[in-house]
Amino acid sequence: MRGPSRLSRSRNMIPGPTQLENHHEPLTGTFPQPGDCTDWELSAADCEGYARDGYTAPLNLLSVAQVEALRERLSAIGESLPDLGDSLYEIEAAWRERPDETVLHFLGAWRVDELFHDLIFHPGVIGPAAQLLGVERLRFWHDQVFWKPPHHPGVVPWHQDWSYWTRTTPQRHISVFVALDDTDEENGCLQVIPGSQRWEELPAVDFGGGMDQLFAHLSEEQREAFAPVAVPLRAGQASIHHSGLVHGSLANRSDRARRGIVLNYMCAQTRCADGSTPLLAGCPLLEVGELVEGPFFPLVHNGPV
Repeated sequence: MRGPSRLSRSRNMIPGPTQLENHHEPLTGTFPQPGDCTDWELSAADCEGYARDGYTAPLNLLSVAQVEALRERLSAIGESLPDLGDSLYEIEAAWRERPDETVLHFLGAWRVDELFHDLIFHPGVIGPAAQLLGVERLRFWHDQVFWKPPHHPGVVPWHQDWSYWTRTTPQRHISVFVALDDTDEENGCLQVIPGSQRWEELPAVDFGGGMDQLFAHLSEEQREAFAPVAVPLRAGQASIHHSGLVHGSLANRSDRARRGIVLNYMCAQTRCADGSTPLLAGCPLLEVGELVEGPFFPLVHNGPV
């Protein structure tokens, strides 16, 4: 992979065991502050589209300066990936083995950098997420970074987010994709199957595998309805999708990078449904039925939508 590889430290990175998960409020003034989210309220048309299709886009979220700051921080994280150790939840195993074939995908940037930490509290994210979930109290679940360098063959296979989250209950989760580059079909933008959020739960697929693994589990009716729709975004824009929506993205055929952050949220009443292993690497082990809360799962919205 012609991307993050070198071991280095940037002065923009917080060195050592940062424990940013212990801070449940923004640490910088880079983004608008949490509080009154009404300025970011979605329109009735946005809400109707989400209910019908399982997603809504685009949302104007970040300024040019904010995008550039996040890109700089992401470059520092990428160069330091082998050095971050347990500070991240997970780095895609297939990328470690086949970086020239697999998309770089890792979880936990909010724990190692102040700007990624503060982004999870952005009112333009948490307000619409709470609005679409229909909740007053919204909790952060986890973040993900997807990084496709220019002319990289890696794909994100068709999948439902919920397939990987069944260790929690109820299914009241939602995902926000934030573009750090202009994304389109040429550089592998997000693609969705409108209405597929009403399908039953489908099996999880291997993120290091082929694009169409999910097809083996679709009914004939679902295959006939499988009509992908591209969701192009400008850098700084976002899309929001239902946890059951089938989505994925193709290879980057362009000369441009395609970097994006996914912020996942859940209702504040989410509980553990599987106590056999921690919900995320490094988190405390929870018992079945125990509320998912604590340092790793901050309450980001606590009031009327």
